[in-house]
Amino acid sequence: MLTLGFDTSNYTTSVAAFDGVGGYNCSRLLDVAPGELGLRQSDALFAHVKRLPELVADLSKKIDLSGVCAVGVSTRPRAVEGSYMPCFLAGRSQAMTIGSILGIPVHEFSHQQGHIAASLWSASRLDLMHEPHLAWHLSGGTTELLHVCPDGTAVRAERIGGTTDLSAGQLIDRTGKLLGLPFPSGKALDALSASSSCRDRFRVKRNGLDFSFSGIQNKAADFFASSGSPEDTARYTLNCIAGCIADVTREALHLYPGLSVVFSGGVASNTLLRSRMEEFSPVFAQPQYSTDNAMGIAVLAHLREANDG
Repeated sequence: MLTLGFDTSNYTTSVAAFDGVGGYNCSRLLDVAPGELGLRQSDALFAHVKRLPELVADLSKKIDLSGVCAVGVSTRPRAVEGSYMPCFLAGRSQAMTIGSILGIPVHEFSHQQGHIAASLWSASRLDLMHEPHLAWHLSGGTTELLHVCPDGTAVRAERIGGTTDLSAGQLIDRTGKLLGLPFPSGKALDALSASSSCRDRFRVKRNGLDFSFSGIQNKAADFFASSGSPEDTARYTLNCIAGCIADVTREALHLYPGLSVVFSGGVASNTLLRSRMEEFSPVFAQPQYSTDNAMGIAVLAHLREANDG
């Protein structure tokens, strides 16, 4: 049984296929002009519409798509009321068209659900689709700590903590812009920080499991002005983010003892973050499935079909 997955986020166009064991994901970042911090939704939607046929053609060269029995698609950022971004219309349009032509089911999920499923699958922990667990979604648009109660075919998540302002990805990209790095800045900032031994960190304001990242932006700018070191500034920003995530995770495990902790989203591919989270025996996606991708959507579609069958 083969399923397709589509994900058209504000950063990446993705299409994937999954057969129950393995699969293949084709992704491509949207083009962002130097110095810019993303795209307008109308521009992102237009870019996805142009790129999807190319990626489907690339995927068909890797995998025989003639036996597709269902399509999955991300249609909104999160599975909560009011969650909406126009860019997801591109993937939904393609999925609905394919479903109608082939006469096969189309299953709708959120971008966040796809991220978590991609993490579980790529970490060989799909068993957690049947168990409660904690999950971080750390990306350019979202920094949330979730209590996940899956039913085997869907990721049902309740937000229990996270940022009240800037996301971790936004903070990384704004630091990247400060340092003259390309957008998105995650990989470049990670590489730059690797040559620094800076241990400085600003402790962010917290209220239970909620916290504010906005103060770090100014602190990073001040740090760069005083140190003059791009490497130390990159490390400083990542120290702040990783330190906060560790503190909040520790507190969450006091409230929800014994649960596994899953990390998803593009920021979860960061080397320093992965190292700092080792104390929690974390479940991390393989780096290529931490960033935006359609594999988790294809996995969820496969699980839904297997359950319905």
